[in-house]
Amino acid sequence: MSLRRAPSDDQAISFGTFRLIPAQRLLLESERAVQLGSRAIEILMALVERAGESVSKEELIARVWPDTIVEESNLKVHIAALRKALGDGRNGNRYVINIPGRGYRFVASIFRPEFNEPIPASSASIVQTNRLRAPISRMYGRVDNVAALLHQLSEYRFVTIVGPGGIGKTTVALTVIDEIAASFRDGVQFVDLARLSDPSLVPSALAALLGIAVYSDPTLNLVDHLRQKQMLVVLDSCEHVIEAAATLADGLLEYCEGLVILATSREPTQGSGERVYRLPPLECPPASGLLSAAEALRYSAIELFVERVGAAVDGFQLSDADAPLIAEICQKLDGNALAIEMAAGRVSTFGIGGVHRRLDDRFRLLKGGRRATLPRHRALSTTIDWSYNLLSEPERTILRRLAVFAGVFTAEAAVNITTIADMAAPEVADSLALLVNKSLISADLASSVAIYRLLDTTRAYALEKLVERNEYDQQARRHAEYYLTICEHAREKSTEQNTPDWVIAYGGLLDDARAALRWAFSADGDAALGVRLTISAVPLWQNMSLMEECRKSVSRALEIGQIGDRQRMVLLTALGVALYSIGPKPETKSAWTDVLRIADALDDDDFRLRALWGLWVVGVTGGKQRPALALARKFANLAAKKKDHVASLMGERLIGTSLHFLGENGKGRQYIERSLSHFVPGDNRSHAVRFQFDQFVSASAYAARISWIMGFPDQALRTAEMGVAQALALGHSLSLCYILGSAACPLTLAVGDLSAAERNVTMLIDYSDRHGLALWQIMARRFKGHFGIKTGERDAGSKLLFNAIDALHEAGFVLYHTEALAEYAEVLGTVGHIAQGLVIINRALAQSRRHEERWCLPELLRIKGGLTLLSAVNGGEAAAEEIFLDSLDWARRQQALSWELRTSISLARLRRDRGRVSQAHDELAATYARFTEGFATDDLKAARKLLAELGEMPSQAAD
Repeated sequence: MSLRRAPSDDQAISFGTFRLIPAQRLLLESERAVQLGSRAIEILMALVERAGESVSKEELIARVWPDTIVEESNLKVHIAALRKALGDGRNGNRYVINIPGRGYRFVASIFRPEFNEPIPASSASIVQTNRLRAPISRMYGRVDNVAALLHQLSEYRFVTIVGPGGIGKTTVALTVIDEIAASFRDGVQFVDLARLSDPSLVPSALAALLGIAVYSDPTLNLVDHLRQKQMLVVLDSCEHVIEAAATLADGLLEYCEGLVILATSREPTQGSGERVYRLPPLECPPASGLLSAAEALRYSAIELFVERVGAAVDGFQLSDADAPLIAEICQKLDGNALAIEMAAGRVSTFGIGGVHRRLDDRFRLLKGGRRATLPRHRALSTTIDWSYNLLSEPERTILRRLAVFAGVFTAEAAVNITTIADMAAPEVADSLALLVNKSLISADLASSVAIYRLLDTTRAYALEKLVERNEYDQQARRHAEYYLTICEHAREKSTEQNTPDWVIAYGGLLDDARAALRWAFSADGDAALGVRLTISAVPLWQNMSLMEECRKSVSRALEIGQIGDRQRMVLLTALGVALYSIGPKPETKSAWTDVLRIADALDDDDFRLRALWGLWVVGVTGGKQRPALALARKFANLAAKKKDHVASLMGERLIGTSLHFLGENGKGRQYIERSLSHFVPGDNRSHAVRFQFDQFVSASAYAARISWIMGFPDQALRTAEMGVAQALALGHSLSLCYILGSAACPLTLAVGDLSAAERNVTMLIDYSDRHGLALWQIMARRFKGHFGIKTGERDAGSKLLFNAIDALHEAGFVLYHTEALAEYAEVLGTVGHIAQGLVIINRALAQSRRHEERWCLPELLRIKGGLTLLSAVNGGEAAAEEIFLDSLDWARRQQALSWELRTSISLARLRRDRGRVSQAHDELAATYARFTEGFATDDLKAARKLLAELGEMPSQAAD
């Protein structure tokens, strides 16, 4: 067999217990997928292709990083990851060796089967499952523990794996997930809580994974999303946020019957129904000097130690002489997996005997008492302390300085933060690779750029060392300044990229932005820097829909005494946007009023326009239609004066929308169509950043609404569909909810297209829940109720509609509240609650007149006329006819042909029943004849049917 022949794409290569499939970049061990990053796979393929030969470092770098200049340390990191994945050195197996000064060589025997077997389906599923989060190393001695946990999870809905730090809780949990994931219809969500220091953010961590946002009652938002799910939620590393984790678990399990929670913690959460599984240490041999190598390898702690040494020391094999020393090391480390890995990592420097001696010295203080009586963190703390002292001084320095990272970081970030006058960038990169190799830092090599992270216990230890040496504030400042620069760059890019692309590129900044803000606003921090950080982080909160966190963070920054007017203006603008979903309450108006005041003082037209827009929104949604129109005109005049093209078009839309709400549909349509005709879909996202919504989508919403009201149903539906498509293409969820809630949902319900209505309502529910948009969540419930009523689920639909009315009133959304009241009043009439319906419709009419919300006045009057007719008390028919005539008058004045048709149908039925058939027919026919489209909609079909009935009836004299 030639060792030089490269494998073809469809050929598998086998070695040891492994099978490499180049065509799929996939490595299998006993038909189970091995988690390897793309670069480590490429290195393995390069070495296997030339098995038995030395492959130089330069050749490997050129192949794995073509056209890119990288440090040799990058190659070392990926070689180390490859060796770990292969178990290089375990049980004497060797695969990749280092040839000093030359490169690397693949030394295992390989063979290529004549026919390749297909990859088992189980392997494919494992690849998918392992994407959740891959263990840094393989698991030893935990088969019985995994089996016991699987049994507990089959009987209990809340199981917590408890044990000291480093014992292997997360590794066991990941293995359990691999075994059980397929049994959960909606999959598994792995929540890594280690990076959180603020307990209040625990629900946000789960919400971010689910793609939803949380507000004032985060558990309730999560319950709404998870109520119908069948899912396993894993809460990893709960100990530092124990009460918050328990509260979240209790809240979810009480209302989400299909939910199962698996937690890991150093102590029980004490949550309701919790089943605690205490994970024992790895198995160690009893204290005895008589132990052969073969006997030692029957214990999982020693097996782990030997495997780790073999991966780091070429040619290492366990001898009978070393077995007792290793056994004692593992015993003194209490079978703690992390501590054992750290000890094994130093054998290449000190040898087995050297590690044994240093370990004895370090644990001398523990000889006086039972280790089990020490605090839970003490064993790992001692292990890390010992390991820390074995590091070189540059490695210690780097580890301490890296502790300021709260989340993941890149090598570039590490170099930027840790490189000071006493250390050069290449030294930082080399130390980083060494720290990864010694398992003090974990590395994710799956993406094109390596991502690093300190284990939480290691980070806590290193932070203490940083504080002890009076280095913390210096490093925290460097960290904050670095992330200020990165976040400011991300803020600039937020006007150029669609939201999903932007979040992928910059969403990972959130954990460290939070950490930087905590330091900046601490007693020893820099509040001025914190204000700048807050401003730069606003796009993170807004684009990730963390509006409540945005509100709190901005409010904290605003409390700083010495803050410039411009900074205050920017912060107040962010606050106004964050408050949008809460409702047009006094604090929202106050924020925008202050923005306008400062913008006027600074003569800043951009923020003057933003403030006018914000105040317009408060006015429109809060029922102040006439003042809102004045604000819209002021906005348009300023935009025209400054020749701001986007703002000028937006001003046209604002005026048109206000005119529509005031019932002046013809004028409003002219403004909005002029605005819409000049917007280029997707041309620029800056208007969505400045004014919250994409303006083409916003204009489409009200062009569609007015088209329907004025008697053009087909045009209305096409325009609404165009707006939805544009919002989806932009990936801008807030704009999508705007077009769905303002136009697509109500219009498809109005015309009777129930298939499209169901699709739109479902989409609105999904996106509003996913992003925690409170207003649109309420509107989604309203439309779902309306849809249920139309499809025969009257009781459930009525309840949803009633709840939405209460929520709209509580939030102060007068605009949508009036229309919802009318819908509910009509439903009450259909089920015989006529008196209650009249009370509700009179309330809606009073509200409409008080706020000059005339756009739906003809419909409110029609509904009141119908209820009055049903009451049949005190001349009900005559009174109803007068109300219908009033409705027609308003509809004609407003050019509201669709409202006019509905009232004409109601009036024709009344006149038919009173024997005035000819009058009923002729007046309805005259209204119907003015339509040029929409003949398949419910209202026109009902009119056509009624006209046919009236035409067949004998003419009678009018009474």
